[in-house]
Amino acid sequence: MKSDSGDSLKNYLSRLMQGGQYFFTSGQAQQELGVSRDAVKLALNRLRHKGDIASPVRGFHVIVPPEYRALGCLPADQFIPALMKQAGAPYYAGLLSAAQYHGAAHHRPQEFQVMVGKARKPLECGKVRVAFYVSKRIADVPVQHINTPRGAIAVSTPEATAFDLVGYESKVGGLDAVATILAELAEKLDADKLHALSAIMPMPWVQRLGYLLEHVDEAPKAARLKEYVRKHTHDTAALVPSLPIDGHARDSGWKLIVNAEVEAEA
Repeated sequence: MKSDSGDSLKNYLSRLMQGGQYFFTSGQAQQELGVSRDAVKLALNRLRHKGDIASPVRGFHVIVPPEYRALGCLPADQFIPALMKQAGAPYYAGLLSAAQYHGAAHHRPQEFQVMVGKARKPLECGKVRVAFYVSKRIADVPVQHINTPRGAIAVSTPEATAFDLVGYESKVGGLDAVATILAELAEKLDADKLHALSAIMPMPWVQRLGYLLEHVDEAPKAARLKEYVRKHTHDTAALVPSLPIDGHARDSGWKLIVNAEVEAEA
């Protein structure tokens, strides 16, 4: 047993960093140091108060290098993959956070947005905020892995991001914000991949996404979506499901009740 668990923990963290690892659990630290649970807890609290480590969730800790001391934590994309692996939970960075990775940075998110299969509480780590949103299609949504200084993070593809933005429009600032992001994201969108994804997306999402792409002068990207809507549904959807539909015009091509005016920001 070590005489000073604080010094021993510092040495343990140094070895982790030398190996390029910036995450660990309380259990791993206790096993490595061979001390009691209370001794590890006390040593962790000391380092946390000094700003050497941060704890996004109970029992999971990140080492905070000097360049992130002002943030009080690692950036979310640098610890979320390890956290979700430790939890055994499928995930991907989505919505505004994914849009940023794909070059649509008009709306900088105040929180890092993560899609998960089951509900999780939002977390705060220093100045870092992470929000989790449940996706029933978590296993089917295509992702790509993007490198960060601490490893790779799973991010929804541009096409999957476009669908999610429409489906979760209330979480990203409304349809005006979605239209603005789609205009920036459009050059990354592949019409065939959008069409292929239509099969796993709710039909109203397909209708709304196609309408919005046309609205931002990206009709070629939406052409195959319109074919899909024409072939596979007779149902009319509302552009904004939370708003009244009476007295509003209908778009026959997309089978939509256009119950809101959408304005993309310049």
